[in-house]
Amino acid sequence: MIHTAIGNIGHLFVILAFVTALVATFGYFKAVIPSTSPSDQVAWRRFARGTFFVHAGAVLAVVFCLYWIIGNHYFEYHYAWANTSLALSTEYLISSFWQNQEGSFLLWIFWNVILGLILIKTNRFWEAPVMAIFALVQAFLMSMVLGVVIPGIDLKIGSTPFLLLRESMPNLPVWKSNPDFIPKDGQGLNALLQNYWMVIHPPTLFLGFASTLIPFSFAMAGLWLKKSQEWIRPALPWSLVSALILGVGILMGGYWAYETLNFGGYWNWDPVENTSFVPWLILVAAIHTMIIGRKNATALKTSFILAIATFVLILYSTFMTRSGILGTASVHSFTDLGLSGQLLIYLLTFLVLSVGLLIYRWKTLPSDEEEVSSYSREFWIFIGATVLCLSGFQILATTSIPVYNSIAEAFGVVLNLALPVDQIAHFNKFQLWFFLIITILTGVGQYFWWKRTGKDKLHTLYTPLMITLIISAVIITVSQIKTLSYILLLTAAIFAVVANGTILFGIIRGNYRVSGGAVTHIGVALMLIGILFSSGYTRVVSLNNSGLMISRAEEFTANDNKENKENLTLWLNRPERMGNYMLTWRDVRIEPLKVPEYIPKSWVDIIEGDYRAVAQRDITVQDKTYYQKGDTLEIRPENFYYQIEYREPSGKVFTLYPRVQINPSMGGIVSSPDIQRKVDRDLYTYVSMVTNPTAETQWSATEEFTVAMQDTFFINDYVAILDNVVRTEQVDGVTLGANDAAVKAVIRILDKEQEFVVTPSFIIRDRAIGRKAEVNDALGLRIQFREIDPKTGQFTFAVNTTQRDFIVMKAIEKPFINVLWLGTFVLVIGFALAAFRRFRDFLKMRDKEDREGQVPTRKAPKLKPQQV
Repeated sequence: MIHTAIGNIGHLFVILAFVTALVATFGYFKAVIPSTSPSDQVAWRRFARGTFFVHAGAVLAVVFCLYWIIGNHYFEYHYAWANTSLALSTEYLISSFWQNQEGSFLLWIFWNVILGLILIKTNRFWEAPVMAIFALVQAFLMSMVLGVVIPGIDLKIGSTPFLLLRESMPNLPVWKSNPDFIPKDGQGLNALLQNYWMVIHPPTLFLGFASTLIPFSFAMAGLWLKKSQEWIRPALPWSLVSALILGVGILMGGYWAYETLNFGGYWNWDPVENTSFVPWLILVAAIHTMIIGRKNATALKTSFILAIATFVLILYSTFMTRSGILGTASVHSFTDLGLSGQLLIYLLTFLVLSVGLLIYRWKTLPSDEEEVSSYSREFWIFIGATVLCLSGFQILATTSIPVYNSIAEAFGVVLNLALPVDQIAHFNKFQLWFFLIITILTGVGQYFWWKRTGKDKLHTLYTPLMITLIISAVIITVSQIKTLSYILLLTAAIFAVVANGTILFGIIRGNYRVSGGAVTHIGVALMLIGILFSSGYTRVVSLNNSGLMISRAEEFTANDNKENKENLTLWLNRPERMGNYMLTWRDVRIEPLKVPEYIPKSWVDIIEGDYRAVAQRDITVQDKTYYQKGDTLEIRPENFYYQIEYREPSGKVFTLYPRVQINPSMGGIVSSPDIQRKVDRDLYTYVSMVTNPTAETQWSATEEFTVAMQDTFFINDYVAILDNVVRTEQVDGVTLGANDAAVKAVIRILDKEQEFVVTPSFIIRDRAIGRKAEVNDALGLRIQFREIDPKTGQFTFAVNTTQRDFIVMKAIEKPFINVLWLGTFVLVIGFALAAFRRFRDFLKMRDKEDREGQVPTRKAPKLKPQQV
C-alpha cells in the first residue's frame, strides 16, 4: 500500500507555510511604515503575529510529516528510501532527516521559527521591523522546499522531500510491470554519518546559522527606524549566543572529523569547513565593535557592516555548498538539485536590500569629531576586530576560487584557477600570523579595557610580560621548539593566558558576571597552544624499518614514498615491534546492535544483503549470554573493527579497534581511527589497507599429503608434523549420535617464531563419511582430513592455501591535544558568561523602557578620544 496521504498533507503544509511567511512579511511591513496610522499599525502587528503563529504551526506539521515518513519506513518516498534503512537505530533515523538538502533546509526553517517566536515574546517594541526581516527570510527558505513547477514556462521552484520514488525516478523499468512497487529496504544512512556527533552537530550548526539572522535583523531594523544606536542593546546578547552556538557547532564538526576520518587531524581547511568558519570570525569581530559602538561612531558604522556581512556570508556559504559549484573540491558539499539560480537570487536579494539600506542611511549615522587615541580601549578593540576580518578575508578569497571560475565561465572566459594542492599548508602559512596578532591583542586589549594601561601606565604590562617570557623560555627549552613562528605563537598565547588571567583574578572577586571576555580570551589562547603542539609536533610512530615497500599505489609512493615509510604491515597473530610497543593484530570484529562490545566476526555468519547474522556459537560477553547458537542477531554489516593489541615496555596491555567501513558511496573501503587518550598525548591509530573482510576467500588448487604418525611434511613455507589422531566426542557444527564416530588429527605447524595446531575431523555418521575442514587464517591454510588407511597406518590430508590476512596501519602521537579540548570548553564558558551578562542588561533596560512606554531616541554622542 502506497501512503500518499501523508505526503500530500506534508506538501500542503509546505505551501501554507510559504504563503503565511509572505503574508506575515507584508503585515509586519505595514506595521512599520509611517504612512500607516498608529491604530492600524497595532492592528497590522497583531495580524502579522497571528499569521506567523500559523506559519510556525505549518512548519512543525511539515517536520512531523517528514519524520512520520522516515520513522515508519515508507520507502515509496524517495527521501526515506535514499536516506534510511530498516537497520537504522532511532538516533540515526533522526539524523537521516537532515542528510539531504531538503531536510537540512527544513532544519534551518524550524530553528528560525523557534527563534522568531522567542523574539516576539521577549521584545515587542522591535517585533514589527525585526519580524518583517525574519518572515521574508522564511519565505525564501520555504521556497527552497516548495517543489512547485509553474506550468507554461516549466519553472521549478524548490525541491520537495515528499516526492514518491516513482515521481523522482520515473524512468525505472519496474513501474511498467508494477506501478505500486515499494522497495523492501532503503539505501541507508552514509556509514560515515552513523556517529553520535552527527546526531547533534548538524542541529547545533544550523541553529548557529539561524541565529545570525537576529543581529542582522536588528541592524536592518535600526537603519529602517533611524535608531542607529538603540539596536545594539538587544542585538549584542543575541550576537554572543549566536557566536557561542555556531562556534560549538564548528567545534563539534572538528571533533567528529578527528575521531571518524583518517587524515589525522580535526581541521582540514576544507571549503565547506571554511564557509562556516568565516561568518563566525566576522560575527566575533562584530561583537567587539558592537561593545564599543555606543561610544564610538566608527565602531557603530562598522557594526552595521559586520552584522550585515555575517548573515550575507551565511547565505554565500549556503550557495557554495548547495549549488554544486564546489564540485569535487569538498567531500562535504551537496550535489546540485537545480536550485543554484534560486539560491543566487536569495543571496543577491538580501545583499542588495541590506547594502542599499545601509548606503541610503549612511549620512544619517553619527560621526566622530576627533580620531580615537591609540591609548584608548576603543582603538585596541577596533584593531582586534580588523585583524579578525582580515583573517576571514584571506580564507574567503582562496576558498572562493571555484566561484571565480564560474563567474568567468559565465562571461565566456576560462580561468582554470585551482585551489592550493596542500590546503593545510597554504592556510596555516597566513592564519598563523593573523592569530598571533589576535592573541597578543586579546591580552593588551583587556588591560586597556579595564583601564589598567594608558599613555602613562604602560608599565602595568611589564609584569605579565616578564612572567610570559619566563614560562615561554622554560616550555621552549623543555619541548625543544626551534621554529621561529612556533616560538612566537607560543609566547603570544602564553601572554594572553597570563594577561587575561591577571585581569580575571582582579575582576572575578568583584563580579564574576563581567569576566566573560577574559575567560573567552583564555580559551582561545589555550586552543592555540593545543593546536600548536598537536599539529606542529605530531609524531608518526609506525615507522617501516623493514626496508620493504608496502604498496606501489600512488597514495603510498607520493612524496618520496611517504606512506610506505610511515605504515606498518601486521599479519594476523604475529607480533611486530613498533617503537616502544609490541603490536599484535588479534582479530576482526563486528558490531552487534544489542551487545555492549564488539564480537569476533567468526562468531557469526553474516547474511549477505541483510543487516542480520546467524550466531555460530553462544554469544557471551561479560558473563552474560545475549544470543545462543543458531539465533539471528542484528548487526552493522558495513563496520569491521580490527583488534590491535598494544603491549608497553612495562607489560601493560591495551587494545584499540580502528574501524574499516565497506562504503561504496565513498569509493569502497573507508577507515576510521581509534584513539588511546592520555593526559599529555593521544595515540591515534587507523588502518590504511586491509584484505576485504567481505570478499570470498580464493583458495588454491587442492594438494594432497599422505603421511604416517609423527611424519613431517611441508606446506608452502611451513613445516607440518602429524602428532596424533585421536577420538573426539564433539565436532563444531555437527551433532553426533550414539552410533556415530569421529576422530581428529592433531597437526603442528611451525612458522618461524610461532607454532600453530590445526585439528581437522573425520566423521562417520549414519554410515556416511563426513569431513570437517579447519581453517587457520593466520597461516592462510585450509586442511581437510580426507582418508584413513588402516592397513598402512597412513592418513591423507587435502590442503588449500590462500593469501594470508594482513593489515597496513598507521599510528600517530599527538602531544597536548587535550589542551585544545580544554580551550574549547573554556571558550564556551566565556561566551556563555558574556551572553548571560548582556541579556541581563538588555532585560533591565527593556523593562525600564516598557514602563516608560517607548524606547527613547538618543542623540548621537559627539565622542572625544581619551587622549589627544
